[in-house]
Amino acid sequence: MKVLVVEDEIEIARGIQSYFKDSPMVMELVSNVRDASDKINLYNYDCILLDIGLPDGTGFEILKEIKRLKKTDSVIIISAKNSLEDKLKGLEIGADDFLTKPFYMAELAMRITAVTRRKSFDGNNVVESGGLYLNLIKNSVHYNDIEVELTPREFRLLRLFLSSKERVLSKTAIADHLLGEQVDFVDGDKLVYAHIKNLKKKLQTVGCPDYIKTVYGTGYKFCLD
Repeated sequence: MKVLVVEDEIEIARGIQSYFKDSPMVMELVSNVRDASDKINLYNYDCILLDIGLPDGTGFEILKEIKRLKKTDSVIIISAKNSLEDKLKGLEIGADDFLTKPFYMAELAMRITAVTRRKSFDGNNVVESGGLYLNLIKNSVHYNDIEVELTPREFRLLRLFLSSKERVLSKTAIADHLLGEQVDFVDGDKLVYAHIKNLKKKLQTVGCPDYIKTVYGTGYKFCLD
């Protein structure tokens, strides 16, 4: 899962990034409207954490830009303001949730999971496909009753495939999803190949059929056929 954090309080932004560093989430940080606008025009995110008060404008401007572009990124407003007016304005423009500072990181994690599963998995905490069970709360995977031990990136990769069943995903899109802005510093094709190879091997070890198919010259797709 790829998350953009738009927050000008560096301590809070770094705290969020640190809390999720071992989770199946890639956190990208920006601190102003200009950089956030550049990001949302270039990339898609599963979730955007959006502060209202920014040095060169407001989070509402970014939210309006997201809606103007017809993006489907989930948005959680995080703000020190606890006014009903700000909350209603954010929700009216199109935010999915509103969280007031200070907040517990565990609650933030639950809010991110809740808004993204509503859009990708119809609000389900556990996703099943072809005997594979993904628990989006525990970040665990089972094939039938056998647990599959995956790394955070492998879990993120499998979640991406299950949210995009039957769709061909390019290597570039997969690499961007797994690495975020770090993708510019590595060989994306090799990284994607290595992670898919390892994921397929782990799934096959517990008896799972090979659902991840190579679409030569294009990328990969998850299908049960």
